[in-house]
Amino acid sequence: MITGLGAVTPVGANVSTTFTNLVAGRSGAAPITLFDAADFSVRFAAEVKGFDASHVADAKTLRHMDRFTQFAVVAAQEALADAGLEVNPDNAERVGVVVGSGIGGLSTMEEQHRVLMERGPGRISPFLVPKMIADMAAGQISILFGLKGINYAPVSACATGSHAIGEAFEAIRRDSVDACVAGGSEAPITPLGVGGFAAAKALSTRNDDPQGASRPFDVSRNGFVIGEGAGLVILEELEHALARGAHIYAELAGYGATADAYHITSPDSSGAGAARSMTAALAEAGVGPADVQYINAHGTSTQANDKLETLAVHAVFGRHAESVLLSSTKSMIGHQLGAAGGVEIVVCAQVIEKGVIPPTINLTEADPLCDLNYCPQEAVTANVDVAMSNSFGFGGHNACLVLRRY
Repeated sequence: MITGLGAVTPVGANVSTTFTNLVAGRSGAAPITLFDAADFSVRFAAEVKGFDASHVADAKTLRHMDRFTQFAVVAAQEALADAGLEVNPDNAERVGVVVGSGIGGLSTMEEQHRVLMERGPGRISPFLVPKMIADMAAGQISILFGLKGINYAPVSACATGSHAIGEAFEAIRRDSVDACVAGGSEAPITPLGVGGFAAAKALSTRNDDPQGASRPFDVSRNGFVIGEGAGLVILEELEHALARGAHIYAELAGYGATADAYHITSPDSSGAGAARSMTAALAEAGVGPADVQYINAHGTSTQANDKLETLAVHAVFGRHAESVLLSSTKSMIGHQLGAAGGVEIVVCAQVIEKGVIPPTINLTEADPLCDLNYCPQEAVTANVDVAMSNSFGFGGHNACLVLRRY
């Protein structure tokens, strides 16, 4: 059961603000301010503006955390508070953390590499490694909040957040823990991060129109907008949640994970791997395709991804593909890489709770090969009992999660 939500995104410092702005169709894309991007071919991103973690930890502790870790601890605090889950010596060993990051502390790595080159190896910070490594978001959440159950960090590129939530779900099912903080966090808007994805021709180059650059399923899409942030949920075993009177947003009912076994960056153009992950998640949830009302699409705004996801939905849903509602919140908050799946499950939980589906903005002319109902431009009011979230990552990693109204 999902009993708590936490998020830090380019359109909000918390879940409520984020969801309100997504429903309103507001974009978080803008010129880059985190570094001087004047010489870069891509000069915009979806940054988290005005971020402040001082309410979670003191200044000294925060100096020892990379930006991606700070995002994670802020989202974790919100999720734990939202769930009303109090951790004490009696239950600490039964509360775990599964929080991943696709890249980890990239800004720390770049900063300390400059130190190495300019000042020599003797001046490298002793905090380089514990700030940089991708498991440290999970580690710091555990330390700050006293969570002593399972603790690890999946890494599967853009599928990381969904895999983390799925693996936490499995840990609860096998009775390793009663509750778990799960999701993903990412802070890739650095010179090397933006430069690397630009070199791979993955990013949109619409420097003159940042807010119109992420155009999932549109005929004129030309790459994703890189984003940052964190999305975490509190998962609990049902009886544990009921015993303490927790509010239940939704049941996490199904998890499907597959591999394309195809290419290091390009997805299988047939969509077969993505389709198998959806089919597996539906089977585990015990629901059929016709039961699903909403899909939060991976919807990156790249040529290959949007076509393959559409093919996969047709393959899995058959005639119901014409009826199911989809949207890509990446059209507004960009692609948060390892955090994307976490944020998108938060969105799905809010869709079930509030009965409104955020739009896919900037979708003005659909690609003829993208022929589903992507909720273009305007939010849609709908009663959603079953929602699905898709995540597909470089390396051919596919993860699908199915939520059901409790």
